[in-house]
Amino acid sequence: MLKHVTFLGAAALSLSVTTSASAQDVAAGSDVTADTVVAKVGDTEITVGELIIARSMLPQQYAQFPNDVLFTGLVDQLVQQQLLADELEEVPASILYTLANERRGLLAAEVVNALSETAVTPEALQEAYNARFADAPDVPEYRASHLLVETEEEAAAAKARIDEGEEFAAVATDVSIDPAGQQNGGDLGWFSEGMMVDEFQDAILALDIGEVSDPFESQFGWHVATLVDERIQPQPEFDQVAPQLMGELQEAAVLAYLEELTAAATIERPEEGAFDPNVIDQIDLLTE
Repeated sequence: MLKHVTFLGAAALSLSVTTSASAQDVAAGSDVTADTVVAKVGDTEITVGELIIARSMLPQQYAQFPNDVLFTGLVDQLVQQQLLADELEEVPASILYTLANERRGLLAAEVVNALSETAVTPEALQEAYNARFADAPDVPEYRASHLLVETEEEAAAAKARIDEGEEFAAVATDVSIDPAGQQNGGDLGWFSEGMMVDEFQDAILALDIGEVSDPFESQFGWHVATLVDERIQPQPEFDQVAPQLMGELQEAAVLAYLEELTAAATIERPEEGAFDPNVIDQIDLLTE
């Protein structure tokens, strides 16, 4: 859109000086509505409403230009488009089908918006938050560090160094083949049950805070681990999850309404095998 509109260049600025008064006159009118006519091409009227929609579809880069420049440019664009459109004697099928799809989509979006306003209220959002988080059971989380080596002998040697007083992080950085060991001193951060392989989880759950495990094996190799801390998983703040809850409420409202509409409507769908699915790629059908 607006590829041909060059009024945003230097020539446009001089053009706006001679035409911006018309924009001011329209804006100053006390009886201006979306149906107010701002231009005509033959018998075809171009309205304020069409200008507003055209303005709303401009890329963000056009926001830097003043409205008097944009007004003039958009009027010129719509006039030019209408001149060209009037030259088309027969509307191609592809355009008719495109318009049908766009109309269907726009009308459906209006219904979705109306449903959202009803379903997504502050009260509904708070209720959804409480149901999801406020009354949720406590979920314990654990913070652990580990080192990973290839053999039991290497794990035992690393454990001995820790037992003799070396810092766990220093030993992990020195010997671990796991990237976490090399980069973070083995710190794995916070995790809850079910997030780690069984052997690792079992070893961590058997430790007290600060205790270091004996070497144990998993599918990845030989580990030595320590439980750094534990806590109850903190619940997210309302503002953090409000967008997610809003989307879920909206989706639930739309799906419920669609079920009602589907039950009440007479709908015919193609029988299985009635069409070759590849028909959706046959663009040439639009020109037949």
